[in-house]
Amino acid sequence: MTRNQSRDIGEFMTNHSSLKCLVAMVLTLGWAGISAVSAQGLMDIEEPPVSYSDTVEDNRVSRLIAKIQSKEVRLDYSKPRGHLESLLEALDIPVSSQTLVFSKTSMQVQHISRSNPRAIYFNDDTYVGWVRGSSLVEVSTADSKLGAAFYTVDMKPWRAKMTRSDYDCLGCHATSMTGGLPGHMIRSVSPFHDGGINAQFPSHVTSDSSPFAERWGGWYVTGNHGSMQHMGNAFLRGNTLDLRRSGNVTDLEDRFDTSGYLLPTSDIAALMVLGHQTSVHNVFVKADFTVRKLEYDRAQRLAKGQSTSETDDKELSMQIAQAARQVLKAILFCDEEPLESPIETAGEFVHEFEARGPIDSKGRSLRKFDLQTRLFRYPCSFLVYTEAFDALQPTLRTAILTQLRTILTAETVPDQYSHLNATTRAELHEILSETLTGY
Repeated sequence: MTRNQSRDIGEFMTNHSSLKCLVAMVLTLGWAGISAVSAQGLMDIEEPPVSYSDTVEDNRVSRLIAKIQSKEVRLDYSKPRGHLESLLEALDIPVSSQTLVFSKTSMQVQHISRSNPRAIYFNDDTYVGWVRGSSLVEVSTADSKLGAAFYTVDMKPWRAKMTRSDYDCLGCHATSMTGGLPGHMIRSVSPFHDGGINAQFPSHVTSDSSPFAERWGGWYVTGNHGSMQHMGNAFLRGNTLDLRRSGNVTDLEDRFDTSGYLLPTSDIAALMVLGHQTSVHNVFVKADFTVRKLEYDRAQRLAKGQSTSETDDKELSMQIAQAARQVLKAILFCDEEPLESPIETAGEFVHEFEARGPIDSKGRSLRKFDLQTRLFRYPCSFLVYTEAFDALQPTLRTAILTQLRTILTAETVPDQYSHLNATTRAELHEILSETLTGY
């Protein structure tokens, strides 16, 4: 173990909330998993070019903190939710995005249960977690330098103290579930009646490629989904997940007292978007960090007077192209699990999400839902419009857009893009030509 590793693990273990996160990880992964995670995740990111703990963040949350400190913005406090509504408004996060998770998979395990789930609200890059009865709000966001940054908001009537909380959160958010790098994930677990996790059962990370039957264990889910079965709204009875009342739930008021929550629902469409965007954000981070490291190492060699050969340059280009292909695979939904039944939801999330645009001259948008056989009508992720995508290493972003144009304008495409027929490719090309800078 290096001196830096010893220092980092020492700081991690001395923090009480981090220790709780570590215990949860041990239950899920075992001690061998912790060792591998620490080596691959927490330690490597402390070295250049990332230097996670020493790098000043630049993201939606850090900019809000600066505005609060300069008194340009004030967060208002009101019972029973403290600063929650004001915080969501300041971060431009819609209330309609609310999803509810009752499994004890947060640093606030003592507050979370089936009768008191944690509410998650989100927009394209930022996530807010609030628990009824707690004065602490958890916030995480995509960050152009850090991949993901994590904060807590300590709510008191006279002020909201927002603090960056690296080691409180990286114990769970820089593990094998996020590719060993700072990121986000939607876990699907087998919960007990009280929300605790049965570590003997498989745990899944939910994305758009997840089998529907493995999604949302430990979450409440509202909306109709026909004959498809998921793991939400259910808990273990003995060694069996009781799914008898789990499907096609439209109201949670008979499950727990929903008073105090902004909505009495946990929208299925919001959950589907949440799974998609968290997994794609992680792909962005992995590709970006990979290219940053490759280019940093090359620059270091040149700074030491070491020459690079034409073969070295070609290899670097090939590695960047490979990283770009992984991003392309994610944003074009290459592994998306088809829907076997239509999805229906009565909430405002679908309408408000679609309205965010951008929209081309024919009224088309990458945010347009399908919800019949797949998530979106036009299978290219809306995340190409985000700051996270714009902030990718220039060589990587250029490679992604070059490959994307090649695929969408080709007469024939490789098998992995066969879900994009000629009409769909032409539509995507037209939409992106009008709405995506640099395409």
